[in-house]
Amino acid sequence: MAIKNYALIITLLLSAVSAAQIPSGYYDSAQGLSGETLQWALHNIIDNHTVISYDAVKNAFFTTDDKYGNEQIVWDMYSNQNYTLGDDFGGSANQEGIGYNREHSWPSSWFGTASPMYTDLFHIVPTDIYVNNRRSNYPYAEVGSTTWVSQNGSRLGYSVTPGYSGMAFEPIDIYKGDFARNYFYMATRYKGEDAGWTGSAMADGADLEDWAVEMLMDWHQSDPVSDKELDRNNAVYAIQNNRNPFIDHPEYVQYIYDPSGVNHGAEPGLFFFKISPNPFKSNAVINYRLSFDETVSLNIYDVSGRLVSTLLDGSHDAAGDHQTVWYSGAASVSPGIYFAVLTTASSSTALRMVCTGQ
Repeated sequence: MAIKNYALIITLLLSAVSAAQIPSGYYDSAQGLSGETLQWALHNIIDNHTVISYDAVKNAFFTTDDKYGNEQIVWDMYSNQNYTLGDDFGGSANQEGIGYNREHSWPSSWFGTASPMYTDLFHIVPTDIYVNNRRSNYPYAEVGSTTWVSQNGSRLGYSVTPGYSGMAFEPIDIYKGDFARNYFYMATRYKGEDAGWTGSAMADGADLEDWAVEMLMDWHQSDPVSDKELDRNNAVYAIQNNRNPFIDHPEYVQYIYDPSGVNHGAEPGLFFFKISPNPFKSNAVINYRLSFDETVSLNIYDVSGRLVSTLLDGSHDAAGDHQTVWYSGAASVSPGIYFAVLTTASSSTALRMVCTGQ
């Protein structure tokens, strides 16, 4: 899904400053595959991960969910609280802002609180205790009228997503892709290992329902992989010895769930996009990777949506890795927040960048 509204893009962003550290040859057995065959290949790659204890999960947050590498502040995707890792963990809460705990984004009741799902870090995230309780085990969906809203804008209410009309929880836009890729991971990691799972409105065992696939694909495409996810993927790999393939290779989502689109050349052409360093003083190196030959445009916008600079205007780029540089100093750019928007014929995505000036 190409995103054309740049004002909307700006509201969906997190900065990206590092590349995923994928072990050499990790995905070799998945090359050239699509559909269920690809999903089974990925399952075999990420299966039999190192299982940790439930108590160890909260300790893992020190490396998997430390906000901006702070190693003290919890990265909570449900609330705006800046909790201190460890010190603010646990307890009960009758309002938002009391503390944080462990949230099974794929609710544990859906798989009977069984192992190894119960401690799989790829779907367990730290969240405000009260917001976690309000989310309960409701499915994710787009919400219409709300019954409750968290301090960061996460919403509880009745779904307006086609295919499901019950009570649902909707995270904010900048984290929808994170949760979508968590769900694609769960559906792949536990494919064929879901005997006895209770399931839910979103999934029959580990197999996602059609309406959920369509919505999660939209979330995945609208909120591209961020530096937060790249870093978290590496941190979880260091603990569990497996990775989330849909963070390393976002294009796998369409290869599995819409392979007919791949066969007709409609797969996402862009599947890696980062800026380094970020923040930067005067020069920002912009890297991107294409899965096939594309016509590429790359523009820089300020927070008001005003075009600041055009770096590429219909450049014909071959499949592979590419790099360009924005020299903000030469353009007399003021320190502040800007957005690099890269558009191809098949996709459009953006990243936030911070110019500190000299």
